[in-house]
Amino acid sequence: MKTIVYVHPYSGSFNHAILTRLTTSFEAEKQPYQVIDLYQDGFDPRYSAEELRLFSRGETPYQLVKTYQQLISNSDELIFITPIWWHNIPAELKGFFDKVMLKGFAYTEDPEWRGLLTYINKATVITTATLTKDYLRQQSGDPIQGNLINRTLADIGIDSTKTNWIHFGEVNLTTDDVRKQFLTDLPELYRNGQQ
Repeated sequence: MKTIVYVHPYSGSFNHAILTRLTTSFEAEKQPYQVIDLYQDGFDPRYSAEELRLFSRGETPYQLVKTYQQLISNSDELIFITPIWWHNIPAELKGFFDKVMLKGFAYTEDPEWRGLLTYINKATVITTATLTKDYLRQQSGDPIQGNLINRTLADIGIDSTKTNWIHFGEVNLTTDDVRKQFLTDLPELYRNGQQ
């Protein structure tokens, strides 16, 4: 089962067009998927005092977090669709990792083995930004490949060599034709893991 973690508040966004294109492709190919829509779900990325009290035990007081953990547990693939704002992922996605990827679910403190999500066989990160991929890598601290893929996902057991990053840059400067072509090509980019 594929689980898509979707991060955008506006249904008229290019990110939403990406979500629609990908899910339409999955439906046509009869590939099962489920969507975690952080904004639609009203997910709050902020920690509460109660959450922090339970954090060291790997527990949460929130049913939504438990639901997300169950959805991920039933998955063998994760897909993240997110904009990049101010050189990094939005607070909602950062909060998703903070609050959902808890000890005992996503990692242990055992120095021999930390990541527990080794059952995720593939991950894909699809981003949009006003910045190009090269700029993000060279001038913005490499927030996706360097931090999200090579560190965060790897630390929870998702093999970085099985994680692909598809990026649509200069989203504010491009034409509708270029956007349409990207959407047309997206299923193949996703399948081939390249861009």
